Amino acid sequence: MQVKHVAVFCGSKNGNNPLFVADASRLGRLMAEKKVTLIYGGGNKGLMGAIANAVMEHGGKAIGVIPEVLLEWEHQHEGITELHVVKDMHIRKKMMYELCDAAIVLPGGNGTLDELFEMLTWNTLNIHNKKIILLNSAGYYESLIDHIEKMTAEGFLYEDWRKRLIVADSVDEALTSFD
Repeated sequence: MQVKHVAVFCGSKNGNNPLFVADASRLGRLMAEKKVTLIYGGGNKGLMGAIANAVMEHGGKAIGVIPEVLLEWEHQHEGITELHVVKDMHIRKKMMYELCDAAIVLPGGNGTLDELFEMLTWNTLNIHNKKIILLNSAGYYESLIDHIEKMTAEGFLYEDWRKRLIVADSVDEALTSFD
């Protein structure tokens, strides 16, 4: 299956490492060049804003999905292709999953982890079989990867987690994971 719509889950803040914004911007540019539509949280700040701006600046398409409660917090992006305002976070995540062919997870906070683990759980339960790529920019997710390994070692996962979650250390590696 050819990947034409990628959900990107990421922070509404920039984080402390400039590489996070650089990777989000590079990913957005490359997605636009490859004619891959961005599906994302609809915000205009942080890594969300960086990737959406890069997609739009390079002639791509960006579809945002933002819940009513976050309109004020995340400052919805007015310059994207489409913006869906939905009732709540659950509808947002479901719509993003339905619109995408695959997902890439960039650095972020609690919301990003919530989105990662819900999508990963749905994948494990065979609700969907979309590829999920964890972009480990500057080693951001090393501790999480260690913890997932601990869950495996302690017998809490049903299968090898690497069958469901691909770890990429660069934007280029993340994009080639779809091939």
